[in-house]
Amino acid sequence: MNVAILGATGAVGREMMKILAERSFPVEELRLLASPRSAGQKLLWQGRELTVQPAEDSAFEGMDIVLGAAENDIAKRFAPAIVKAGAVFVDNSSAFRMDPNVPLVIPEINPEDARRHKGIIANPNCTTIVSLVAINALNQDSPIQSIIASSYQAVSGAGAGGPRELMEEVELLREGKPVHPQVFQYQIAYNVIPQIGGEAYEGYTSEEMKMQNEGRKIMHLPDLRVSCTCVRVPVVRSHSVSLVVRTREKISVRRARELIAAAPGCRLVDDLSSRRYPMPLDTSDQDTVFVGRIREDLTCDNGLNIWCCGDQVRKGAATNAVQIAQLLLP
Repeated sequence: MNVAILGATGAVGREMMKILAERSFPVEELRLLASPRSAGQKLLWQGRELTVQPAEDSAFEGMDIVLGAAENDIAKRFAPAIVKAGAVFVDNSSAFRMDPNVPLVIPEINPEDARRHKGIIANPNCTTIVSLVAINALNQDSPIQSIIASSYQAVSGAGAGGPRELMEEVELLREGKPVHPQVFQYQIAYNVIPQIGGEAYEGYTSEEMKMQNEGRKIMHLPDLRVSCTCVRVPVVRSHSVSLVVRTREKISVRRARELIAAAPGCRLVDDLSSRRYPMPLDTSDQDTVFVGRIREDLTCDNGLNIWCCGDQVRKGAATNAVQIAQLLLP
């Protein structure tokens, strides 16, 4: 397959390169595309030095798959040219996620939807991916009716500048110097910021509404109701999510553990007495969603409380996109 990465010099684009190699994806040609200011950079891949080319309409000719790791405006700008060139655009931006003609896919949940594409397949939001992979097995046992979620999102979710700003602030504060946030709206060192995205609906941010809107589409649950609070925390990598999942029929804690332990993409890490539970440090730089702290919800008979963690750069973005591309292999 001839593969292009749109936005190859960013954190997700570079991770896509790494994962293509790790998963032995059958690449005949890998074409790295980025903005004109990044063009000309040399990136090493599989022992070869590849030159980053400028993203332009003609750059997609001859490609079979284009992995998108760029912002919404760039995705919208080049999508017509990608489709016209005959390639399939697996896009990590939010530009096409809610388009009824574009499949929104998590391979562990709805792989069959990928085959219904019309040239574009959307990659879900990172927090949505981590959360739904963790709880999809419950939905297979009894339909999920509602979710109450609180996410604790790592600074790398804001791009390469997030970790850099966190580290710089820690050092400045250690030296007693003032900090001047640029990436985040407030100081992130030793702080949490309860806003990710702008206001989208009745006081909920755009990031918070994604789990309901995307969850309905991915899980084919049109009536799913989600109330979410997204918080930026001073963690470098791997998002954590606290979930209250309410199902139509009661699922016992024991049954939930059995289901999640057997679910694709999940690892059950749930032993409070031994202090074993999912944490960002354990889930970074790998593709499995760790799930634990499973217990009955004390406010609802059919509710379960669940804690999960997953690497948002890998499974929450780059790996999920490459997995979608693997679904397209003949």
